[in-house]
Amino acid sequence: MSGFSLAGRVAVIATMHRKEAAIAPLITTAWNVKTLVPTDFDTDAFGTFTRDIDRASDQLTTARLKAEAALALTGETLALASEGSFGPHPQLPFVPYSREFVLLLDTVHQLEIVGEAVSTHTNYRSQAIASLEEALSFAKSVGFPAHGLVVMESVEAPNRPLAKGITQESDLITAVELALSNARHGKVHLETDMRALYNPTRMQAIAQATEDLIQRVAQRCPKCDCPGFSIVERRLGLPCGLCYAPTSLTLSELSRCQKCAYECWVRSPDAPDFADPGQCPYCNP
Repeated sequence: MSGFSLAGRVAVIATMHRKEAAIAPLITTAWNVKTLVPTDFDTDAFGTFTRDIDRASDQLTTARLKAEAALALTGETLALASEGSFGPHPQLPFVPYSREFVLLLDTVHQLEIVGEAVSTHTNYRSQAIASLEEALSFAKSVGFPAHGLVVMESVEAPNRPLAKGITQESDLITAVELALSNARHGKVHLETDMRALYNPTRMQAIAQATEDLIQRVAQRCPKCDCPGFSIVERRLGLPCGLCYAPTSLTLSELSRCQKCAYECWVRSPDAPDFADPGQCPYCNP
């Protein structure tokens, strides 16, 4: 795919939550594209963090569906869509964890390339509160009012948002007092609003995923020059620097082209030749 370029094309950003603030400046600089945010584009139809509309597909598929819908709406051929997920860390259950995808869909070249950002730096939190004082304390701990909040109906079924996008203390007080006055068991559910326009921390993650996407687009296949030549598998077994036994650290990485299917195992140029003995199951059992 020699001569591949995005310069001069229109990149549709599939969002209704102002994600263009994180995405547009980066891609206009990197690719020299024009950006377009479609009007009357309802991304809530693909699922909401407040669970009033369930996400029908997995995270990556949902991002793809958003991009496809944005292209159908605008008639363009290049789109970007973001989708995030939040929950407990897979290895550290008590630590919150975020995973953000930014997907590029190019129907001219039949390409799909995905940037990713994973982090424990997220304010994803929730709490059952029984008083206004508890609500204000929780709000302070999660970065309110810069970060918005959601008040849910109950602890038992936190799936009916009574108020969301709360960024003013007076609005929070009103929503919490009303919810508590109607609470069946004396408590209501308070959580961070994870929509990008109400969550600067998440907006930073979207920018990081966009930067990762830009790097992946720049990685070309050595055989056909297609962009997006990316890692699909990692082989563990980097030898210990003391006893040379294999460790659980990465030894090499498999990259594959989505066009010609060329693949190769390579060592990262920044990777060490040996693992620290502190990472060795024999030297440091």
